[in-house]
Amino acid sequence: MTVSTQGLEVSFGSRAWRSAVELVSSMRFAISLLTVICIASVIGTVLKQHEPYPNYVNQFGPFWAEVFRSIDLYSVYSAWWFLLILAFLVLSTSLCIARNTPKILSDLRSYKEDLRETSLQAFHHRAEALLPEPPQTAAERIGRQLVQEGWRVRLQPRETAHGPGVMVAAKAGQANKLGYLAAHSAIVLICLGGLLDGDLIVRAQMLLNGKTPYNGGGLISDVPAQHRLSERNPTFRGNLFVAEGTSGDTAILSQSDGILLQELPFAVELKKFVVEYYETGMPKLFASDIVIHDKATGEKQEARVEVNHPASYKGIEIYQSSFDDGGSRVKLKAIPMRAATRPFEIEGVIGGKSQLTKGQGDDAEKLTLEYTGLRVINVENLGGREGGSDGAVDVRKVDLQSTLARHLGSGSKPSANKTLRNVGPSISYKLRDASGQAREFNNYMLPIDAGDGVPVFLLGVRETPAEPMRYLRIPADDQGSMDGFLRLRDALADPAMRAEAVRRYAARAVDPAQPQVARQLEVSAARTLALFAGADPQAGTRGAGLQAISDFLEANVPEPERERAGEVLLRILNGSLFELQALARERAGLAPLQADDALRRYMNLAVLALSDLAFYPAPMAFQLVDFQQVQASVFQVARAPGKAVVYLGCALLIIGVFAMLYVRERRLWVWLEPVAGAGEGARSRARIAMSTHRRMLDTDRIFDDLQRKLLNRKDDQP
Repeated sequence: MTVSTQGLEVSFGSRAWRSAVELVSSMRFAISLLTVICIASVIGTVLKQHEPYPNYVNQFGPFWAEVFRSIDLYSVYSAWWFLLILAFLVLSTSLCIARNTPKILSDLRSYKEDLRETSLQAFHHRAEALLPEPPQTAAERIGRQLVQEGWRVRLQPRETAHGPGVMVAAKAGQANKLGYLAAHSAIVLICLGGLLDGDLIVRAQMLLNGKTPYNGGGLISDVPAQHRLSERNPTFRGNLFVAEGTSGDTAILSQSDGILLQELPFAVELKKFVVEYYETGMPKLFASDIVIHDKATGEKQEARVEVNHPASYKGIEIYQSSFDDGGSRVKLKAIPMRAATRPFEIEGVIGGKSQLTKGQGDDAEKLTLEYTGLRVINVENLGGREGGSDGAVDVRKVDLQSTLARHLGSGSKPSANKTLRNVGPSISYKLRDASGQAREFNNYMLPIDAGDGVPVFLLGVRETPAEPMRYLRIPADDQGSMDGFLRLRDALADPAMRAEAVRRYAARAVDPAQPQVARQLEVSAARTLALFAGADPQAGTRGAGLQAISDFLEANVPEPERERAGEVLLRILNGSLFELQALARERAGLAPLQADDALRRYMNLAVLALSDLAFYPAPMAFQLVDFQQVQASVFQVARAPGKAVVYLGCALLIIGVFAMLYVRERRLWVWLEPVAGAGEGARSRARIAMSTHRRMLDTDRIFDDLQRKLLNRKDDQP
């Protein structure tokens, strides 16, 4: 029996109806649907599902984001067209099974012993021999041998022109056809299991019971009933967020236009969250010690949930999905980025927000400080400079993992100077203005030595989540704090201190016997320092920092002389700032620093930080002072009745594919009749033929072995 790719042929109804039935029940239609579902599944795997719509706008742009939303690519597995294709696949495959099952079962029962003797001559594998025994005796012997070889045998007596004969019909490998039924039934079961465990039941409740997604804010307990699903919901899959020392009994089911709340018949209490890290900073193990509280009986059950080791209670599986901050308390210190800003301290909770005011009176601007994240462990690559310690380095460049795989590909090797180290905690926050626009900041708590010899505080900022962090590097002073840099920043903004620093620099740099040269140097140093501080009234809109000096040179110095003039101004600037930092320490009652290489490296970084400070997009930066960490677990809770169906389908699919690929169906016929002529009654003539649905390299060898065993032929006998 050959499985046909044609569909059912009905004899009633219109021609269009008959064609539609034939198409839907055909194998080619089922394969086409399966291909489309595979492509859709790839899209659903690559593209994150049920994300907030603004995330897709940021990723694809307004036009394509709206196009993709119109065809439900953000919720592929619950899209109407995906469910429709899945339903048609189940229908088409079921019709294919219904169409072929009777034929297969009939073929399994049939030995085709009614095959005519002349038909055996048409087979590719055929042979003929004389046996020294009557047909009935030979048939019984051949039948026993075939049974021992694993064949199923049937003997059919027949009358011939020379006396009674026997047709021996045998078959083996019938599991091949059962593999067809198993594989196609597996597709139906897997699709049905997917429909049961998918969003179909939830969408049916939204359609029939008036359930709608919730897209507001506030406490879970305040969400109205029309956004909640009953504990008796037969199937769901959602996330449950539980902080240490608290419990939760409501899972969140993400939808493209909001969320649904799923009530659980129990509450999950998180006693302790355990996390271990690799030396790279990646989590090696995270597990949760929980207590399950049954709402109906009050029963308590302790369990430990790890990745790939879920806990189960009342048919609901509890998986360890991820972990997050559970509301850690942080204490921040505001670092003024402008000299007029006053420092202060503020406390908050991760996930919360605080209101700030910039300015006074009617011109005051309202800012919202949103605490977005606390990372206690930050493992970064702090390897040495590329090319050796003497190589040129841009001291403003921040690349905490600068030696990450210089060459791409499977044969890539990381840089040999890779050094991983925990650089300590960091705080992430957002500053949102009154219009709702926000910038994201990420600041490290401790100074980091990135290979320049001077530890620096890293203050990161970015305008959108799609951009990488850009870091301002503020050098740490001899006490490991920002105070020295802030004193220098304040002194730079003070005209009187700038004037005194310029006077000291000129007195130190010029011979007292040349007062005219000293006065000229004072004028140049004062102008350079004022440009750098952004306090030169003639600078216009050039701003401050090194960019202001560069703009001044381009506007006032001919191009051939700019390089030399720039070198002179930079020497004047460095010397004036050196005197300014000494004056700032003196005014603070601190001893002067020794003029050595360490101070020179510190001043190089300080000059660049002061220059970049003019471009910092906030009036203050917040440094993490203290924190009290609270861990939280994100569990995935699922009631999946279709899981057993899917497992059964997977088992049938494995069995079916194995049977179709590795089990060969074979049929064998041996026709035995008496030899004509007197005195020949004790002999019989045997004709043997074999057929197989798929010819293999060893088919000839198998047939030759059968000839030798059944017909008593020798290897050299034709």
